[in-house]
Amino acid sequence: MNLAVIGFGNAGGKVADKLLAFEENTGRSLWRFALAVNSAEIDLAKLDHVPRDNRILIGQTDQRVKGRGAGADPEVGAEIARRDHQEIERAMDGVPIHDIDGFLVVAGLGGGTGSGGAPVIAETLHDRYAEPVYGLGILPSADEGGRAAFNAARSLTSFTEATENLICFDNDTWRQHGDSVEMGYDRTNEEIARRVVTLLAAGELDGSQISEAAMDSSDVKRTLATGGVSSIAFASSEVESRTREQRGLINRFTNGHEESEPDENDLTMKVHGLVRKAVTSRLTVPAEIDSAERSLVVVSGPPSEFSQKGLRRAREWLERETDSVEVLAGDDPREGVDSLSVAVLLSNVTRVDRIDALQDQAVDAKSNIQQQADTREDEINDLITDDAGELDPL
Repeated sequence: MNLAVIGFGNAGGKVADKLLAFEENTGRSLWRFALAVNSAEIDLAKLDHVPRDNRILIGQTDQRVKGRGAGADPEVGAEIARRDHQEIERAMDGVPIHDIDGFLVVAGLGGGTGSGGAPVIAETLHDRYAEPVYGLGILPSADEGGRAAFNAARSLTSFTEATENLICFDNDTWRQHGDSVEMGYDRTNEEIARRVVTLLAAGELDGSQISEAAMDSSDVKRTLATGGVSSIAFASSEVESRTREQRGLINRFTNGHEESEPDENDLTMKVHGLVRKAVTSRLTVPAEIDSAERSLVVVSGPPSEFSQKGLRRAREWLERETDSVEVLAGDDPREGVDSLSVAVLLSNVTRVDRIDALQDQAVDAKSNIQQQADTREDEINDLITDDAGELDPL
């Protein structure tokens, strides 16, 4: 697919930046346009790959913001996104609209600017362009607190309704014990980029080999056309790669016989096994795979490691596991890479325990927030006035 990516808020900008970096490092051709929108000037300055002219600061005239962020308030994030929509739309004039297959709006859902502003920009894009608008939403971890859960639960509803499909990534699932905050987010952003780029860049005309079973953008768009929430599975395996000198050395010790080609049965089992490993391990957001409406499998790596028989078996296995015949599978040849990777898109999953838990946490947080608001004024008055009422204020 050819896409325009818009990172909204701090987390959204960082993930968009990481997507561009991963594309560059792996020689892919996916992003035709990149934009970062934020209400905090310092966060925009930290980006490395989004062009400086495409970093838009919103809310500068708002007395609550003034270039320093929305203060984890999604109402403020949504308000300034609407107020500054013309500036954002002017920046979007740079999108090569006839060269893209859709938009990808990226945001963290636990804060203020992204959780409030991303649904607004998604609606704007939907109204302005005919191309589909997809979302990538990052769920906060449980220990980020009730306020983050409250923001995320509300944003999740709005973001899902404003996009053709919302791919979710759960920080809770990917966080590792002992990670610093910065290290943890950087690592999870790398995981997001690896999965999203491997999945969406398949079939691009970027100089790589094209196979008979190659994916194209219509396959991805069909799978994502379900609406709802989706998750991405991923697994990879290193591929042994030898230089010409190393092969010559091996031939000397094998009496000049050429190395045997990989056994077809081994390749079949490897491809089939990687797909099963991906789906049964960590998804971007944990979900019951049999609740997916449609699925798509992309195998990426050296063509010598591909097996159409293995891909066919993997597709048949996934059809049984998801109880659906809506499973597409194809490959993405990449010469010179040292791993065989599998990305599996599970579209419109409807049984997602993490989202249910997030909503429960948000309901509790809403109750606590309301209770605190009801009693706060009385507590302040008790603090600043004397019990006997004998002191008059100046």
